[in-house]
This record gives sequence, structure tokens and C-alpha cells, in this order.
Amino acid sequence: MSEDRIVIAGGGIGGLALAIGLAQKGVRSIVLEKAPQLGEIGAGIQLGPNAFHAFDYLGVGDAARAMAVYIDNLRLMDAMSGEEITRVPLDDRFRARFRNPYAVVHRGDLHGVFLRACEAHELVELRTSAEVVDYDQDADSATAILADGSRIRGSAVIGADGLWSNIRKRLIGDGAPRVSGHTTYRSVIPIEDMPEDLRWNAATLWAGPKCHIVHYPLQGWKTFNLVVTYHNDAPEPVAGLPVSHDEVRKGFEHVAPVARQVIDKGRDWKLWVLCDRDPAMNWVDGRVALLGDAAHPTLQYLAQGACMAMEDAVALAHQMATLQGDVPAVLQSYQRMRRLRTARVQLQSREIGTHIYHPDGAHAQLRNAVMSAKSPDEWYDTVAWLYGSTGLDGAVSNETL
Repeated sequence: MSEDRIVIAGGGIGGLALAIGLAQKGVRSIVLEKAPQLGEIGAGIQLGPNAFHAFDYLGVGDAARAMAVYIDNLRLMDAMSGEEITRVPLDDRFRARFRNPYAVVHRGDLHGVFLRACEAHELVELRTSAEVVDYDQDADSATAILADGSRIRGSAVIGADGLWSNIRKRLIGDGAPRVSGHTTYRSVIPIEDMPEDLRWNAATLWAGPKCHIVHYPLQGWKTFNLVVTYHNDAPEPVAGLPVSHDEVRKGFEHVAPVARQVIDKGRDWKLWVLCDRDPAMNWVDGRVALLGDAAHPTLQYLAQGACMAMEDAVALAHQMATLQGDVPAVLQSYQRMRRLRTARVQLQSREIGTHIYHPDGAHAQLRNAVMSAKSPDEWYDTVAWLYGSTGLDGAVSNETL
């Protein structure tokens, strides 16, 4: 019967990860995606070891590892002097500490891993051109209401419908997302266009006053991902707007030529004005819950948006199998596991963006001195709270705050 399935609003990485996670536990689902076809826009994303813990739990570990690019270091550079501040080795010591690697991938490739797994599983139904605009529920079921007026019923409705979630609008009703004032410009270039002296097998970030530049290889070293961010106090949300080279350059005229040359190599730039939300302590309403960016949208500065959505999928699938039949109890337990960890990611991402990547003067010099003094093992201790999680250990200890 339809009540035996979970209705998932949103066919992005989080929604598909949940669908295949539920299927691994013998639970049927239907994924409702508003777009006419399933796919992902954007470019590269970074995957910490916690993402690989999630891949393995969700049954896609081999496929995810096959399409990833494994980098040697995380490098933090001073965009004004052109000098390295620090690097975090991602070698055997790192893998031994966190039981998994660090990698970078194209967002579309990662989405494809989950999409193929869902398409191949008999317990997952995928439906496109199906925008969920509202929900209804009673004691025994929950119903997704679509834009065309049709109704899809199940034992629960999960809103994995992103930053502008319609499910969140009804469940929390906290208005529009918070505009950060930071504008990000994205480009992907062929490997041969990347300056030879910067073709590092690393996720590199150049930190400068009110700006930073990120680059790393993608797709088997065929392309380089470029992401440059300018704190220009942008007043309203923008997503995927084409923009000229000249506009991108404006925020980076003050940085060293060695860093600025990356921008000159970009092509087909598009801009996003970054948004997030304040952490919410409740994203469950009876048989309805939120997941991923719908629950806890975060800025990009810990590179954890997709990772948090996948961890959500792990936790919810696990609880669905553990607390069989009692859907409201499942959703409450899932929320307890996830809300403090995701709140920490949201809040620390904000702090890093302002106080680590974008300061000037004495603040920047102090940053350089503190960060350059850390040994690899000290860096591993610093990120252990983030990368060591399996998605099933949502408690926050005093030692990690």
C-alpha cells in the first residue's frame, strides 16, 4: 500500500541518498523532483572522510570512490604575499586517523552515483515535474501536495527540497534565507588552461581581505574547479547568473598576481550570492521532517553542505530500520541525532568565512602565525569532530567544542 512508502520531496543529492539508504533497509520510497529531469548544476565539491563513511553505509562506496579525485593536501595560502600559510597532509596518516580519504568530485558526478543506484533499485520510484508545495497528515499517514493539485500519500513526507524549501515554509515558516553578503563566482576550466605553477594536487585556498580564491582538480585531472568569493555586501539572493570577467576581477584587484592569475583563466563565470539560515532546533512535525539544506542550509566554508545531507540520510535510514513502524518516533530520534552537529557546522562555517578567510591587517597576521604553527597531528585533532563522524553519533561532547 502507498502508506508503506516514504515520500521524499526533492531529487538532489540528499533526497536520492535518503531513497537509496531506505532501500538498503527494505523501505520503499517515492522521490518527487520539481525539475523536468533529474540532475545537478554547479561544479566541484569537496568530500571529507565523513562523506565516505556515509557512502559505505548507503551502499555506494565503490562507485563513489571510482569517480573521485584524491588530493594530497589542503593548502591555505596568503593571497596578499603569495606565500603558504599552512598545509594539511591527506596522506596515509590522515587516512589511518579517519579511516577514509579526502577527495574532490564534480557535483554532477556525485549526483549520478546516487541516481544510478536509485534507478537500479526496485524499492525506489522517481518522478519528475512534480513540485511539492505543501503537505497534509493524519494519525496514520502524510501526504505531499503537488503544484498541480495531485496528492502523494505515504507513511512520512521528508522535505529534501533545498534552501527555498516549500516544506520548511509550512513547517517552520521562518521566511526567506539569510543573505550573507558574500558573492561566489564559479568556473571550470580545462587542465591545460590552469597556470602550470598552480597545478597542484591539492584543494587550495588563497585567503585575502574580504575575498578568497579556491581551486582543485576534477574529473580525473581533465579540469580545474575555480571558486572565488568576494565579501561585497550583496543585498539579495542570486543563483547561477552569468557574469563577465571584468565583474569577477573587481573584488580581487588588491591580491598578489600569483593568486589573481587564476581569475584571468576562468571562463563562463556564474555568480551566486551565498545564503544560509540560523540553526533551527525543530524541523519535525508529526510525520513530516526536513533533510539537508531544507533543514540546515550552511555557507560553503567548511565544505560540508552535501556531506551533512548524506549524514542526514544515514541517520534517518538507520532510525527507520531501528524503530520500525513508529514514524513520529523515528523522526524525533533522527532530529535529536542531527540538530546540534548540523548547527555547529552552520555556525562555524559563518565564523570561518569572516574571521579566517577574509581578515586584514593584524587579524590576518595573527591567523597566519597561529595556523602556520600547527603540526599535521594538531590539524587532525582540530578537524576530528567533523571528519570522524559516521552520521550516527550526533552527540556533541565538551571536548570538541
